[in-house]
Amino acid sequence: MASLAEIRARLQAAESKQGGQSTGGDNSIYPHWNMEEGQSATLRFLPDGNTKNTFFWQERAMIRLPFNGVKGEMDSKQVMVQVPCVEMWNEACPILAEVRNWFKDKSLEDMGRKYWKKRSYIFQGFVRENPLSDDKSPENPIRRFIIGPQIFTTIKGALMDPELEELPTDYLRGLDFRVSKGAKGGFADYNGSKWARKESALTEAEQAAVDAHGLFDLSTFLPKKPSDVELKVIKEMFEASVDGQPYDTERWGQYFRPAGVQAPAGGSAPAPAADGDTPTPVAKPALKVAAPVSDFDEDDAPAPTAPVAKPAGSGQKAEDILAMIRARQQK
Repeated sequence: MASLAEIRARLQAAESKQGGQSTGGDNSIYPHWNMEEGQSATLRFLPDGNTKNTFFWQERAMIRLPFNGVKGEMDSKQVMVQVPCVEMWNEACPILAEVRNWFKDKSLEDMGRKYWKKRSYIFQGFVRENPLSDDKSPENPIRRFIIGPQIFTTIKGALMDPELEELPTDYLRGLDFRVSKGAKGGFADYNGSKWARKESALTEAEQAAVDAHGLFDLSTFLPKKPSDVELKVIKEMFEASVDGQPYDTERWGQYFRPAGVQAPAGGSAPAPAADGDTPTPVAKPALKVAAPVSDFDEDDAPAPTAPVAKPAGSGQKAEDILAMIRARQQK
């Protein structure tokens, strides 16, 4: 029979896992990936509350480190730890410094993709048409959206349309964005997503929500920048992951942990339990969301041994795109 201490520990672990699988407790993140094939949702993006941000999104880059179970647990399955890529702060990433060289060897390309950073983009706005019957709008209807590279390419590409005279986030002359989910090769496909062609103003209710709640500073939902000590831990974990070692809670548990794994004795609280797109640094659990992980980002990776076709305009910098829109507005 389990002791009282064991029962309490198990209940606490179960509670942590259940809590982490929510989208932040207040349902503030809209899970568009839960749509059925053939469904669409209409979103209206809003500006970033941080006026210093040129864009109406924040880019996030994470690296996934798979481990062969947890050290000391006999029935442990493969676990995943996500760590921030410090290229988000324009600094050299110790993992990518190693992985970039792998693309020079064709036999290592697949491994390179496995450890390459996964990018996603954080937006905010309103859900104007919602096909998810079980989705409940939170008290604050301004929600956050976790957008992967495929949809982001569509969002960014349309900003170069010469007929676009205002930013899509303009309160009076902005545009809706329709996220459409299809399937291709057994995977979700969002290539049917597009901007509306007709401008529309925020409704009275939407404007009232902005006035009442304000806009999120999207940078607050990014992971904490790793310290020098944490960078050393990240590099050590990366090397252990590549070598096929199990995750060692005693060595790394106070820094980064798989979802739901308890901290070592005397450490901090359990890491939030969530899948795919959720970072797990202990010091700042950022952005709980059960979003699928972004695809390998071809635009940002070293050139493989064989050329890879890229969509037209994919190399266009977002800074240049928004600068051109603003220049047209001033004419």
